[in-house]
Amino acid sequence: MAPGSLTVSPATPQDWGLVRSWAAEEGWNPGRSDVTAFFAQDPGGFFLGRIDGEPVSAVSVVGYDDAYAFLGFYLVRPELRGLGHGLATWRAAFARAGGRTVGLDGVPAQQDNYRRSGFTTAYRTARYVGEVPAPDGPVTGLVAAERVGAAALAAYDDACHHAHRPRFLSAWLATPGHRALARVVDGRPTGYGVVRPAQDEARIGPLFADTPADAAALLDGLAAEARGFGSDRIAVDVPEVNPAAVRLALERGLEPTFETARMYTGPVRPVARERVFGVTTLELG
Repeated sequence: MAPGSLTVSPATPQDWGLVRSWAAEEGWNPGRSDVTAFFAQDPGGFFLGRIDGEPVSAVSVVGYDDAYAFLGFYLVRPELRGLGHGLATWRAAFARAGGRTVGLDGVPAQQDNYRRSGFTTAYRTARYVGEVPAPDGPVTGLVAAERVGAAALAAYDDACHHAHRPRFLSAWLATPGHRALARVVDGRPTGYGVVRPAQDEARIGPLFADTPADAAALLDGLAAEARGFGSDRIAVDVPEVNPAAVRLALERGLEPTFETARMYTGPVRPVARERVFGVTTLELG
């Protein structure tokens, strides 16, 4: 199994079920039904490295538009690490980004490698995990996200993400098992969020909101939705550049577990960081 015998080629959604299992073994807590929405955004952005037809490595380089792409799922089977398979897969897939700025959420052990590949750290993200207690009274202003309308929700999402992503958003909201809520105040959306079943705790992402009060209402509502499908514990990836998001997580009794660093190869379209209380997914940004 020398590196020279590795071949890298595009992966299918069926292939990606195996990669999801690798991510679960790493403790990344992947969503159970994420793959449909991931491939809806960019079906050509997923790659497997194979030796004699057997998958040994993976990476995704998902394009959002002509300016921005996101890298994730950088994985090699544990027993085959250190042989060059991961780097070979990375190089073959990374060429697909072309001239785009590429973002990623890097675990600490890989951040020096990413810097050598041209990435610069922008901020840290911490995963907060725990059981959110049921609120004392009803949570007001929450509606099913679909009631806000696709155009209004996409416009809100645009302010919080580095690229327009209607294909991903449409699939993310419609994926079976995903529950999406919006907060509406005086007839306009002031935030939205999604919770989904995952390998371990239910994962919340995104959690976008105008104010901490909007975010708190959404977090409580999404935690209730998670309890409805059998998960008392939730996980949310909180960008530490939003202190209000960190305070909310701690106020709700969530505890930080592992951290990543958001890194970029170049400039990105600015976002309303004060509205980002939880990133959508570490795998696709």
